[in-house]
Amino acid sequence: MKKPIDVALIGGGIMSATLGTILKQLQPDWEIRIFERLDQVALESSNPWNNAGTGHSALCELNYTPERPDGTIDIASAVKVNEQFQVSRQFWAHLVDTGKLPEPSSFINATAHMSFVWGEDNVEYLRKRYDALKDHPLFAGLEFSEDAEVIRGWSPLLIPGRAKSQPIAATRIAAGTDVDFGALTRTLIRYLTDNGAEFTGHARVTGLKREKDNTWRVSWRDEVGQTPMQTHARFVFVGAGGYALGLLQKSGIKEIRGFGGFPVSGEFLRTDNPEVVARHVAKVYGKASVGSPPMSVPHLDLRVVDGNPSLMFGPYAGFSPKFLKSGSLLDLFASIRWHNLVPMVAAGASNLSLVKYLLSQLTASKNTKFDALREFVPSADPADWYRITAGQRVQVIKKDDKKGGVLQFGTEVVASADGSIAGLLGASPGASTAVPIMLGLLEKCFPDRIEGWKPALTAMVPSYGTLLSDDPKRADEVMTNTARSLQIAR
Repeated sequence: MKKPIDVALIGGGIMSATLGTILKQLQPDWEIRIFERLDQVALESSNPWNNAGTGHSALCELNYTPERPDGTIDIASAVKVNEQFQVSRQFWAHLVDTGKLPEPSSFINATAHMSFVWGEDNVEYLRKRYDALKDHPLFAGLEFSEDAEVIRGWSPLLIPGRAKSQPIAATRIAAGTDVDFGALTRTLIRYLTDNGAEFTGHARVTGLKREKDNTWRVSWRDEVGQTPMQTHARFVFVGAGGYALGLLQKSGIKEIRGFGGFPVSGEFLRTDNPEVVARHVAKVYGKASVGSPPMSVPHLDLRVVDGNPSLMFGPYAGFSPKFLKSGSLLDLFASIRWHNLVPMVAAGASNLSLVKYLLSQLTASKNTKFDALREFVPSADPADWYRITAGQRVQVIKKDDKKGGVLQFGTEVVASADGSIAGLLGASPGASTAVPIMLGLLEKCFPDRIEGWKPALTAMVPSYGTLLSDDPKRADEVMTNTARSLQIAR
């Protein structure tokens, strides 16, 4: 048997690219191989047109600041997501400073983040959210206004054609960013291959089996020649998006028992009309419909892809049993096992509002969908907009002792007890928090090495092991240095 490699990364997305890049800093002598079933990297969830290009930092996403029954605003999730995004930004800044990433504008650009609502109740909610966040060190610079002229100055598209009597409000923070995770992924993978890692495209992984020596046999097929192949690895990371669930099930690790997945698809309206795009240099999020998943929060989103700005509005949710955009119609059914059947049924029964929401989206007419855009942009012209299909998201379903099963809208790292294999399930906030997720994975899978790695980890992420929100002065220093390196607003 050929000598096993040190690390096998399954999937050519932002998660594998991030983990591989971190490990290359920590253990430059380790042999790393990346397996991707398509011919190129970043074609699924990491592609910016598949709804992974926002840069989630909770500056404007209202689903992270729910209103409690007593009317107060819970900011815990917003602070957590912002902390995580700051970790990612620090790591990218380190890579720029050390010459491992090119010009920052190739993947990250300053873009104001806004929240925009209408109706008296929503205006009151946004005002309370502003009051709860404005003095927090991670949300410094947050502005609030109910003045149509002020809001028009922030984003000219939002006001023309709107009734003057309609109550409206917005918050804005200039320090937001737009991240092209497709470009970032490609750059990181290129860095890895330039420094000894091997990339194998058209490689469909078909099986994972633990050997007697505790290495893993990765069975894969060359999709071009249909040739079955095998590679042995000491550590395996399954970062294959929706296919991670099935591959972890094939590994046989007990930790995956009880996990299922619920796929959600979607589409956006997009415009590349430079006259329209020039009037909306921001990301604007509204409030989600009751029962809708976090990924379906309506937003009018500036995207800068390969240096070209466009606007996207949506998403409009849909349903497909595929677990990847290029997946199979049998994916959902193939994921069902005896140990996850009860959690999946229980999760479905307790999320009927989500089912109702999906049905309403599936049956909505084109005019109804465009009316949703006109709630944001009253003057929108259908001639400027066209439909694009978004990527697939597979929400985590897991066992719950009380309910039988719950539908989870975050991400979940599933690892074997010995740490020799791990995978990532779930979606939002996804790519924006890739770095802290992978750092957590290292702590989980390499507990015997993490202490020795700490100096290097702290050099890459100055706030590693601490919370910026606990020290406002330190937060300002770190965020200022990061912004300077990435050439974006503080």
